[in-house]
Order: sequence, then C-alpha cells, then structure tokens
Amino acid sequence: MNKKTESKYHSKIIVFFDGECNLCNSSVQFIIKRDLKNRFLFSALQSETTANIFREHGFPLQLDPQPESIIVLSQNRFYDKSTAALVIAKHIGWLWLPLQIGWIFPKPLRDILYMFISRNRYKWFGKKESCMIPTPELKEKFI
Repeated sequence: MNKKTESKYHSKIIVFFDGECNLCNSSVQFIIKRDLKNRFLFSALQSETTANIFREHGFPLQLDPQPESIIVLSQNRFYDKSTAALVIAKHIGWLWLPLQIGWIFPKPLRDILYMFISRNRYKWFGKKESCMIPTPELKEKFI
C-alpha cells in the first residue's frame, strides 16, 4: 500500500467481499449494524479499488471461477476463509466472542466447512447481476 493509502486505512479492518453474492451482501449488512466502533470498511472483490489494494500488497486476486466470499485486511495482513470470518467476529462485539472457540480447530479443518458453504452460496442464497451499491448513509463505509 502506498503511504497515502496506508495512512488512510491503517487503523481499519477492510472486508473484501463478493459483491454479487447475496450471502456476502447480507453478511456486510450484518457487520455494519454491529460495527459500533466504526472499525470496518468494505470493498467488493470485483472493484478496481480492491484490485489496486491487492496489487499494492502483492496479494493475488483470483476471481475465476468465483471469488472467495470474504477476505480481510487488518494491520497490513490478509486473512481468508474461516480465519477472515473469525477476525470479523472478534471485532463485532462481545455477543460474538463465543465464536472465537473456532480458533482451537486447525485452519484446514475450519476451512473445509467454510469452503462447503462458499462453493454452494450462489445455489443456496442466489447471486446479483451486479455489485451492491451502498446507500448514501453507508457510502463512507465503502472504499
């Protein structure tokens, strides 16, 4: 990330999500409602902003055949799959802290469940024709 980008977002947790996935869009809305400390920013995986941030960090952007449902950038470190979900749960309030028990399971085991849901999310929850457009009230949460 360049210095300008780094200073602007360094204290935030950036959630990169599949903007065409109904489950992912619902998850973003869920996080926003619980983000009482304004810790999170969001960017669709399909956006140019995401591509630029990933390029600046040397993180591979893979959108074929379908993108990962959620990737998190926190303190200059990327997290994916189940680890991304656990990082988010850690920061959305004390009611969600019991989910932290997931850390006791090895990542490969956690990711089996994550990938099962990820591979079936379009079938189960549907897919939008285009990325979500935030309302004016929520625009500041999206980069």
